[in-house]
Amino acid sequence: EVGSLEPAWDPGGRMTFRAGGGAYLEVRTDQGLVGIGTAIDASLLPTIEEQLAGQDPFAVEAHAARLQYHCRGRSTAGVDIALWDLIGKATGQPLYRLWGGGRERVPAYASTIQLSTPERAAGLAIELSEQGWKAVKLRLHHETLAEDVRTVEALRAAVGDRMEVMADANQAQSPGPWQPGVRWDPGRALDTARELHRLGCAWLEEPLPRYAFDALAELNRLVELPIAGGENNSGLHEFGWILERSVYDILQPDCRVSGGITELRKIGALAESFAKRVVPHHGGGGIGTIAHLHLVASWPRAPYLELLYEPPIGSYRHRFAIFRDPPVVDAEGCLGLPERPGLGVEIDPDLVEAA
Repeated sequence: EVGSLEPAWDPGGRMTFRAGGGAYLEVRTDQGLVGIGTAIDASLLPTIEEQLAGQDPFAVEAHAARLQYHCRGRSTAGVDIALWDLIGKATGQPLYRLWGGGRERVPAYASTIQLSTPERAAGLAIELSEQGWKAVKLRLHHETLAEDVRTVEALRAAVGDRMEVMADANQAQSPGPWQPGVRWDPGRALDTARELHRLGCAWLEEPLPRYAFDALAELNRLVELPIAGGENNSGLHEFGWILERSVYDILQPDCRVSGGITELRKIGALAESFAKRVVPHHGGGGIGTIAHLHLVASWPRAPYLELLYEPPIGSYRHRFAIFRDPPVVDAEGCLGLPERPGLGVEIDPDLVEAA
C-alpha cells in the first residue's frame, strides 16, 4: 500500500492507492487468446459464463444486450472491454487503429483528488508544469466562492498560461437530493462559472445535481464557460437527453458506468452529431483508463484523457503498475498509444496470485 488521500468528493473518506494491486477479469477463447477487462461483481460470473460460453467474441452487440438483460442492468463493463481486447488480438490491431484512430499519442490532464488550499494548488501546478503536464483539474467546492476563486488565482499566479485549468464541483455524486460536502445551488453555480470564465478556465464540471437537467441547461445558456459532466450517467438514452437539452458542452462518460466500450463508442458518435466534445471520466485508473485512451485517440472531438494524478500518493503510475511496461506521460504531457494488439497492455504475471 502506497497511502491514502481524502477525496474531495467524499469528505471524511479515504481513497487508497496500491502499487500493482487490484483485481481484473479474463475472457478466454478455445484458440488460446485471452482478453482482459476491469473487475466485476463475482456473483455475476456464473450468469456471464452461461451466456457467453461457446459464442463468437466478435458479436459484442448481441453479448452486451443479453448481459444487460440477464444481469438485470448490473455492470458487466469488464466483459465488454475483454471482448474488445480479444477482437484486437484476433485481428492483430491495437483498438484505436481498429476504430479508425490516427493519433499515436494524446494529451493527458492531471486530475487532482483533494480539495486544495491556494498554496497547495499553486505548488502542485508548478510541480506538474515542470514534469511536462499542460493541463490540470482542481476540485473546487470550498465553503465559499471566495475560497474557490483564491485557489484558482493562486494557481494562475504560479504557472500563468502555461497550463490549461479545469474545475470540478463534484455536485453530481448522489442521484437524489443528498450531496456529500458543500452543496451548490444554481446561484452558486452561476457565480462560479462567471468567475472561472474571467480566470480563463477550460470548463466547469458537474456544477449541479446529476439529474438537474433543466437547471444545468439554463446555466449553460447563461454562461460562456463550457459546462462538463456525465461520469455517473448511464445508458445511451441519458446522454441523448443531455445532448437534446444542451445540458453539457463536454460529455464525460465512463466505460465502467455506461456498460463498456460498446456503449461509449455510441455516445462518442452521438456527441459528434451534436458537435460536442467528449473527455471520458478516468475509468478507474487501470484497464478502464487504457480503454479510454484508445477511444480518445479514435474520436475526432476528444481533446484530453483524464488521469487521476496527485503525486506522490495519488499517482496514475500506481494503478498502471499492474501492467508490464505500462505507458507513461511524456515530457510534453502526452500519453503514447500501445502498439500491441487489442488494449495493448499485459498484466504483469509476477503480480498474479495463483487461484
